Amino acid sequence: MASPLQVKRRLSLLIGWAADRRVPSPLRAPLYKAYAAFTGADLGEMRGQPRDYPSLGAFFVRRLADGARTVEADPSLLPSPVDCMVQASSPVTNGMVVEAKERLYPIRSLLAGVGEDVDLNGGHQYTLYLGPKDYHRIHCPLDAQLTEVVHVPGDRHSVQPSVLERRRVLSINERVVCRLESEHGPFFMVLVGAVVVGRIRVVGVDPLHRGAVEPPRAFARGEEFGRFEMGSTVVLVTPPGFHAPTAAQGATIRMGQPIAELAPDQP
Repeated sequence: MASPLQVKRRLSLLIGWAADRRVPSPLRAPLYKAYAAFTGADLGEMRGQPRDYPSLGAFFVRRLADGARTVEADPSLLPSPVDCMVQASSPVTNGMVVEAKERLYPIRSLLAGVGEDVDLNGGHQYTLYLGPKDYHRIHCPLDAQLTEVVHVPGDRHSVQPSVLERRRVLSINERVVCRLESEHGPFFMVLVGAVVVGRIRVVGVDPLHRGAVEPPRAFARGEEFGRFEMGSTVVLVTPPGFHAPTAAQGATIRMGQPIAELAPDQP
């Protein structure tokens, strides 16, 4: 008999297979409009027309029309890497952070060995939940060098807020842990998979990569960094002195809008 984890993986593969099936051109507009009506997605901001997206999977990772998002230009502010709801915003205290509704977990278990040389106590984390309506591409919040990527196998529990309020999820789900170096110091973006999220992509990096990125890959502020092929969560982690948080738990944020002020003693 298959284990629950095996069942979830098979479900993910099945849904991924179905999402990749070509949709006949006459059916694309009604299908995607029905999806938008059900989820609240805004078709008016997508690039191109529904007929341009040959499958539901392609539509899900649709790009946006020029001008649909503006990345905060003020160098003293830290923009969000994604469209999201701020599921949690908490300091790192004694190695622990909030997952949801005061549920705590150790930040090192999330990072899976990445950044052991960085003192995170007194730093901060944002848990950024992407719902079905959201734009599902991830952008780099700062000019930075990607120096390490570690794919971590794991479970595929749902990351919906209601689930995180009941059980630990983020540090046991499949995820991709990314270390980036900026002029303000190192920071981490953890791309967390979910029940039907088996494909997490980082631009220019093999999906199963584990280790240093050599040579480091440069990303500009606001440049596309990766994508989820179905919805999930990004956890942004910074060490102390990096920034002062401004986005409150529960806030709805668009990619590029500021979520924090960079620490005033930084360049």
